[in-house]
Amino acid sequence: MKLSTTAAVITGGASGLGEATARHFAENGAQVTILDRDAERGPAIAAEIGGHFIQTDVTDETSVLAAIQYASGKMGKITACVNCAGIAYGIKTVGRDGPHPLDAYRRTIDINLVGTFNVARLAAVEIAKNEPEPDGARGVIINTASVAAFDGQKGQVAYAASKGGIVGMCLPMARDLASTGIRVMTIAPGIFMTPMLAGLPEEVQQQLAEDVPNPARLGDPSEYGRTAGFIVEMGYLNGEVIRLDGALRMR
Repeated sequence: MKLSTTAAVITGGASGLGEATARHFAENGAQVTILDRDAERGPAIAAEIGGHFIQTDVTDETSVLAAIQYASGKMGKITACVNCAGIAYGIKTVGRDGPHPLDAYRRTIDINLVGTFNVARLAAVEIAKNEPEPDGARGVIINTASVAAFDGQKGQVAYAASKGGIVGMCLPMARDLASTGIRVMTIAPGIFMTPMLAGLPEEVQQQLAEDVPNPARLGDPSEYGRTAGFIVEMGYLNGEVIRLDGALRMR
């Protein structure tokens, strides 16, 4: 596969890692459809990159089905699905205000894990319709986990559980879809300069950066986008999780 002939759906494409991925793909000739809940920023980003946008709730089957059909109609096909939509709470299992709210835990799992699976499974149906390349390839699904899946910190119990689930489903999903020529990969980012982190005080950002062994800085979302692009073009990558974290091990 080549980025120049890729037709990608990208969830969470209106900001952060998803936006960076959408921009990188488009800059390299790919068709892009952004799936996001942000009905203001989403269309603006799509217009800038010459792509498409559809407001989407990744947890809702009807919403995602409509988005996949829209994307396929606009681009003529779907060959790549990149799942970047997600949320994060900072709540301990038991804190000063009592136990972790169950609704916050459920919402995190629903958006991060169930939402990722929902989009992946429905995108896979559409990708499987493509004519195979000479090596049998029809497309690729790239999901977003986190280093929190492996060494989650205090207050990350819901987030780490959701991202651990994404790591856990990578290999079996790759095996499930192997016969259709669809690869499945997962990227586990470390601490990246997303809108959420950009709102933190500069001294906090610096402290976070100092925890990264090398290079001692926060990740740039464009680095995630380039990694996703590399996965698209490197057809022998399948069923694996790539940590993109500067050797960070959180404690």
